[in-house]
Amino acid sequence: MNTLIISGGNIETDLALNTLKGSWEHVIGVDGGVAFCYRHGILPTRIVGDFDTLDPEILAWYRERTGVGIRAYDPVKDATDTQIAVELAMELGSSHITILGGTGTRLDHVLGNIQTLYLPFAKGVDCQILDSHNRIRLIKEKYVLKKEEQYGTYFSLIPLTTDVYGVTLRGAGYPLNGHHFTVCGTGSLGVSNEITEDKVEITMDRGILVLIESKD
Repeated sequence: MNTLIISGGNIETDLALNTLKGSWEHVIGVDGGVAFCYRHGILPTRIVGDFDTLDPEILAWYRERTGVGIRAYDPVKDATDTQIAVELAMELGSSHITILGGTGTRLDHVLGNIQTLYLPFAKGVDCQILDSHNRIRLIKEKYVLKKEEQYGTYFSLIPLTTDVYGVTLRGAGYPLNGHHFTVCGTGSLGVSNEITEDKVEITMDRGILVLIESKD
């Protein structure tokens, strides 16, 4: 089951509308992302959030004129609206989740959203954050990134767990062999690599990496 989450960060219109052409069993509008849905005539299957950044008239329109399920939360809470949407997507039985509006000028929210990826990841659910320049997901053990399927030109690896042991890259411009990544000492080593063959094979013995594919 595929679920698209439209969150309240920067939503690039062309990317969002093109992504919406895909096959989605559920589209979850999240707080400020609901305004984007309203402006473009999109009817989400669910709406969630504390709605502190949403025009009350838009929320009232969805309440009064549609049958969309709406979950409202107190702004004083322990989870971001995006995390709440991800948890709902998992509750609905999603096997693939894509988040739009998960990046933007609030870097605290961006980092929080990357950490939120761990919740579905731990359950074996594929989840990615997507904007017009980046695709972000978590990987462990072994991951193959094909050049023809790459999102942009560059890929970067950043440790999510404190330590990632035995990282090996084959088919990359900057190969590695059994490297130990650590949040306390790796620095920017894993940033801005390129695929030099048909694919790059990323393997690791233990730990979790953030994989960011980027376009300039």
